[in-house]
Amino acid sequence: MIKIENTETYGFEAAIRGMRNPMNSWDKSDSESYQYGFDITFKLGENDLELMKQLVKAGTDHSKFMRMITVTCDITAPLFWTKELDTYKVGTVRNSCSTMHTIHKKKFDIDDFSFDNLSALGMNMLQDTICMLNILRKYYINTTEKSFWYDMIAILPSCYNQRFTWQANYAVLRNIYHARKNHKLTEWHDFCKWIESLPYSELITED
Repeated sequence: MIKIENTETYGFEAAIRGMRNPMNSWDKSDSESYQYGFDITFKLGENDLELMKQLVKAGTDHSKFMRMITVTCDITAPLFWTKELDTYKVGTVRNSCSTMHTIHKKKFDIDDFSFDNLSALGMNMLQDTICMLNILRKYYINTTEKSFWYDMIAILPSCYNQRFTWQANYAVLRNIYHARKNHKLTEWHDFCKWIESLPYSELITED
């Protein structure tokens, strides 16, 4: 299970200016921005989009502008997927809910975990683990004995869902998309579908 919310994309205008600096071709830029009250809408022009595609196909050295197009979002996903996302550390920022500080704040529930692909045996084991986690939580709250808190941290399943705010850029997303679009984890398939929904995602998805 993965849930992606509050997506924001920005930086296209600066990326285009930077992209056109090497050839001093700013006069050929045909992108426009429109402001309605406090809302600003950006429309990428055909000339700019075509040059962007050419530079992307020319390789990472020529498509540095992709690093200037920023994306932020809130992601809720299991720990086993999040640690794979952390493979892409360069050009990203992740601010997570703190397991260390908040693991005991609420009772553990089945909806706190990603269980949609578990077998019947796996589901039974997860339910037993949730029961044990709640026992340890109760002991810790009643005694404040650190060993019970440590037990919770140590036996917490990797399918536990954690929420975090994540920042990346189009260059990173391009690396992720082409490396993970055929991955066996369904979370990666859902993540790549989200990438495809971003503005001008063809800059990311096209070979």
